[in-house]
Amino acid sequence: MVSREGSMSWKPIVVGLDGSPEAANAAVFAVAAAQRAATTFHLVHAVPRAERGRYPYTRRDEQIRRQVFAALGQRVPGALAALSIHGGQPAAVLNGAVAALGAELVVLGGKHHSPLGRWLGGSTSLNVARSARVPLLVMVGEPAIRRVLVAVDQSDAARPTLAAAERYATLFGAELRALSVIEPLPVVPEVPQPDATEYYRLLAETVAHDIWSLIRAPGVATLVRHGAVRRTILREAAEWRADLLVVGSHGKGLVKRMLVGSVTEGLINHLPTSLLVVPAATRAVGPAARELSAVMNEHEEET
Repeated sequence: MVSREGSMSWKPIVVGLDGSPEAANAAVFAVAAAQRAATTFHLVHAVPRAERGRYPYTRRDEQIRRQVFAALGQRVPGALAALSIHGGQPAAVLNGAVAALGAELVVLGGKHHSPLGRWLGGSTSLNVARSARVPLLVMVGEPAIRRVLVAVDQSDAARPTLAAAERYATLFGAELRALSVIEPLPVVPEVPQPDATEYYRLLAETVAHDIWSLIRAPGVATLVRHGAVRRTILREAAEWRADLLVVGSHGKGLVKRMLVGSVTEGLINHLPTSLLVVPAATRAVGPAARELSAVMNEHEEET
């Protein structure tokens, strides 16, 4: 278990509401987390552009406030005072709230797909993960966070992902376990295959030297497994009964559709448990990249 000793300063937490029971449950969890962190929480509801002209603002806002009070009034004191309503696409509205408030976390509720018997992140979770500069927490149910599993590879995303996992495990007083998955050697026709045992040994040594050395919290168990990355992460999370899985977003630039790696996107689409997605470190970009990002933002607003 990661100790809560030592003070940590926390910035505000932004919670996205969409009227669903799952979002309400996520809000209740986020409020409790904000209380533990001695910080503020802010409930944000986005009204897509297509719905803006359907009702007058005052009538629409009053209807939303009634819905929020019905879902949260008895569970979150002061919910209406913490609620803000904005027009725009949800991901853009949430990112705007993060910037305006100086927040450090966005919390959303996963969607329970009853016919499939599984939890899905949904399009808003995926769009926020693609574009946010702060971690995104997608909640599954109403769990107590007692076990945190962080999955990292040998990319630059390892450092911020491990740091975030330690931070949240400390907040919840949870046990932390770190996992790195080594994929099998690719088979290339007519190319001699290196010795598999030596291959796994060398990569395990590299992980121990380059990745596990980044861990600062005491008592963190480290695991190296072999296999397909997403399948192995899912198996480890299920077998250990992790309450929270932490992964990096593997950012590759400002183009949104490249900001989430295939493994992370697959985990968002089929949530194994509550999921914390940590963005890669932000880098300065040139005018051409900013212009391309602006064009893609406009396209998202129109679709």
